[in-house]
Amino acid sequence: MSRIGNMPITVPAGVEVTLNGNHITVKGPKGTLEKELHKNMQVTLENNVITVKRPDDEPANKSLHGLTRTLINNMIEGVLNEYKRELEINGVGYRAQKKGNTLVMNLGYSHPVEMEAPAGITFDVPTPNQIIVRGIDKELVGEVAAVVRTKRPPEVYRGKGIKYVEEHIRRKEGKAGKK
Repeated sequence: MSRIGNMPITVPAGVEVTLNGNHITVKGPKGTLEKELHKNMQVTLENNVITVKRPDDEPANKSLHGLTRTLINNMIEGVLNEYKRELEINGVGYRAQKKGNTLVMNLGYSHPVEMEAPAGITFDVPTPNQIIVRGIDKELVGEVAAVVRTKRPPEVYRGKGIKYVEEHIRRKEGKAGKK
């Protein structure tokens, strides 16, 4: 029994949900999201309450049950309140700045690293060592933040690089040297 999949989703005021077979469209104050749901899941919308049902108890359908409900809930949450992912840059001379729709980062390479914001994503740089990725699609925000992090992942000896704000880097001790 999927506890998450069985929970109904209440559609808040200001959000419009349209179901067309297995295609769902969610419109809200921040934008519009569309998704094609799996054909095995039965999604119904009655009186501003969305319910997700599965046809049987096969392992694949059990997995899809909770996933489908969570995806729909994330879409509704995204068009109501934006998702954001915060990154932090550590290192001498490492910094970021925003030029139009492009994020320009100096990360110790011989050239600045430039990254264009994909559609639906905005970069904020409140301080030179902080990057905030914002958007209404939770999956896309996480993916773009992960790509930014791969430009210079944090290293374990000095902690230099780009990391998530809530991430903890396990530090290693360097060489002990000869005695």
